[in-house]
Amino acid sequence: MTSETLAKTPLHALHLELGARMVPFAGYDMPVQYPLGVLKEHQHTRAAAGLFDVSHMGQIILRGPDAARALESLVPVDIVDLPPGLQRYAMFTDANGGILDDLMVTNLGDDTLFLVVNAACKEQDLAHLRQHIGDRCAIDCLFESRALLALQGPKAVDVLARLAPEVAKLTFMQFARVNLLGSDCFVSRSGYTGEDGFEISVPVEQAETLARALLAEPEVEAIGLGARDSLRLEAGLCLYGHDMSTATTPVEASLLWAISKARRADGSRAGGFPGAERIFAQQRDGVASKRVGLLPQERTPVREGAEIVDADGKVIGQVCSGGFGPTLGAPLAMGYVQASHVPVGSEVWAVVRGKRVPMKVAKTPFVEQRYYRG
Repeated sequence: MTSETLAKTPLHALHLELGARMVPFAGYDMPVQYPLGVLKEHQHTRAAAGLFDVSHMGQIILRGPDAARALESLVPVDIVDLPPGLQRYAMFTDANGGILDDLMVTNLGDDTLFLVVNAACKEQDLAHLRQHIGDRCAIDCLFESRALLALQGPKAVDVLARLAPEVAKLTFMQFARVNLLGSDCFVSRSGYTGEDGFEISVPVEQAETLARALLAEPEVEAIGLGARDSLRLEAGLCLYGHDMSTATTPVEASLLWAISKARRADGSRAGGFPGAERIFAQQRDGVASKRVGLLPQERTPVREGAEIVDADGKVIGQVCSGGFGPTLGAPLAMGYVQASHVPVGSEVWAVVRGKRVPMKVAKTPFVEQRYYRG
């Protein structure tokens, strides 16, 4: 794709004005970094507040008295008992238990659900919803009408509370409709950095005004995709299409925690989602390989796609995400390894340009998450 054929977010002109270096991402022309640079952008988010344009993500509304039950038929998550004003992490699974996409689901009340799905998957997710539950609830696509901003970092609450004091009362994964500079916004206390912060859905027409107002605050810097990736990697968070896909189940992806108790094999509403039998069998019998955290024992960065081998040089897995962790001050990675090497502390090696780089299996998150739980 050329920059002319790539889609643009409502903040595209602002990114150029701010001196961003733009790259193609999920079909969009997106800022990978600003003049501050990835390292300083990462550190600024950890210390103060960073503003991310995530308007390429897909926003969808489901409406109707059967909306929660309908969505439950596509995800291994408790949606029926999700209280109004709360958000939950979910996954669309296929008939083999593979992950079609991961998403955030919010109960807006009044039989209305708000979904945020990944940019690269949003058209297929919309088609998936319409095909399977379009006759059970109304499905409204907000791809063109709403932008999405993420304000992340320990000072995010101070900044946003200047515009709307009530946001300070929200705790992690809580949601509220908030008036910001005259705009009707959906605000959740959540994010993709491991830090406290907010995701703000704003009408497209008001997106630039809100972004400029937030950037005018002394604590806030514009942050690009480069630091977004290093922050989420330190937080041990998956990126769809890299750390999970239709080739991996939630069990293999170490996302068993995201399968709600009510939907598990012994739960009150067990199964009823695509691939349930395979996922339950894996819970019971185990899997051949799993996603783990990896800490290279040298300064050599280990990137996605690198083979992972054991002491004898036998291939036992592959790196799915990797890079340098500025907060950690060292390289870090995640990858899939055979079950025998999953225990924390296991010694494995990545093959980088023909050289073996020693690594240890490590717990995630690599950097302690600082979500505000009240």
